[in-house]
Amino acid sequence: MFKNTQGRLTRIYSGLLILFLILFIVIVYSVLYVVILKNEEHELQTLVNQEARFIENDLWENNKGDLRGFQNQEVVFAGVNQFFYYVVDSNGEMLMGSETNPRFRPDLLRLVSAGFRKGNEVRQETLRVRNFPNGGGRKGEFHSPNEDQDVRLMIARQSLYYKGQFVGELYVGKDISFIYQLFSWLIIIFAVLGILFIGIALIISVKMSERAMIPISSAFKRQREFVGDASHELRTPLSVLLSSIDAMEMTIELEKGGMIAKLLTNMRQEVKRMTHLVTDLLTLARSDSNTIELRTEVFDFRPLAEKALESVQPLAAAKQIKLGLSSPSSLQVAADHERLSQLLYILLDNAIKYTQSGGEVKLGLSKKGNELYIVVQDTGIGIKKEDLGKIFERFYRVDKSRSRQAGGHGLGLSIAKWIVDTHKGTIKVTSAVGKGSTFEVRVPDTNK
Repeated sequence: MFKNTQGRLTRIYSGLLILFLILFIVIVYSVLYVVILKNEEHELQTLVNQEARFIENDLWENNKGDLRGFQNQEVVFAGVNQFFYYVVDSNGEMLMGSETNPRFRPDLLRLVSAGFRKGNEVRQETLRVRNFPNGGGRKGEFHSPNEDQDVRLMIARQSLYYKGQFVGELYVGKDISFIYQLFSWLIIIFAVLGILFIGIALIISVKMSERAMIPISSAFKRQREFVGDASHELRTPLSVLLSSIDAMEMTIELEKGGMIAKLLTNMRQEVKRMTHLVTDLLTLARSDSNTIELRTEVFDFRPLAEKALESVQPLAAAKQIKLGLSSPSSLQVAADHERLSQLLYILLDNAIKYTQSGGEVKLGLSKKGNELYIVVQDTGIGIKKEDLGKIFERFYRVDKSRSRQAGGHGLGLSIAKWIVDTHKGTIKVTSAVGKGSTFEVRVPDTNK
């Protein structure tokens, strides 16, 4: 129970830490992405504006009404760190321009003519480059010779005017492939750091869950000790009460159906019920503290089953329930004799309690390989599907009113499961409402 709780706490703590990590990475990556691209966009736009003002000033100073005089002045852009630039007149004819490699010009012109519709803007395009020519790239750019690749371009446009009249356009493109490579490297770095952080988060979560479990474990330990001590102390007065009732019945002449006889009978039943409850509580308290060890021995299981059926026969007879046994004549097993006897009584008692008068309870025993199979089948009220996973929990009762009437207190099946678990076996139940339930137990031979 504590391991499951600590595991859930560890998963919650680590999940929260990992969630914060993911949010941090997404925020940092997004901020860097926006800031870096905006900075590149601003630099490119500033460059285009400067060159456009230079051209317009030259037109004004030389009183030129068009851009044709700039056809032989490409030196104006020498040294500018761009992938290409083009100057186009008002008729769409390119007057001058340059690019890192002339083979790119048709593709670049197609990008320029198709991409811009109206106004001055900055946009991104991808230029597909096949077999990048040797020497085609410029120093400092992230390109490998003779390698097929895509070049990410940031392109800016600026309209040119002379005395308020549109005379042409200036296009400048900048290679920003290195920025996207930087983002790719950043993702890899974040991924590596994330994996390291996840490992650290798991370690921190385990430590945090351990610290969180300390007060819970301490409180549970004190509660367990109290239940164990109280159960142990209650057994003596309950035994005295039962002996006193027996003595009263022997010393007092009781009339059949008289008031005193009824009172003594009720007292005996309640004392027995309390004794049974105290015994169950003591068993569970010891099971939590792991103070009960299995006493393994080899014995014939069939006589044990017959004795268990004999012990519950009065309960079945009171409700006219038919008991049945299906078992080989001899069934040698190696297990804890006392615990398996307790297991049988719990399962049979539970089946009889929840079977209506005139019903039937069957006990089936078999040996398959090195495993003992115990099957208890009844024709009782059945269990709803949503309750099947809870019936082995302590103090859980599907129908509390019926359980009280039947004398149940919700501990029997939890003890049964504990007995099976200590034998490293399994217990499962199938049921249909109104048709009955079947409990199937598999107990491995502890000597094999």
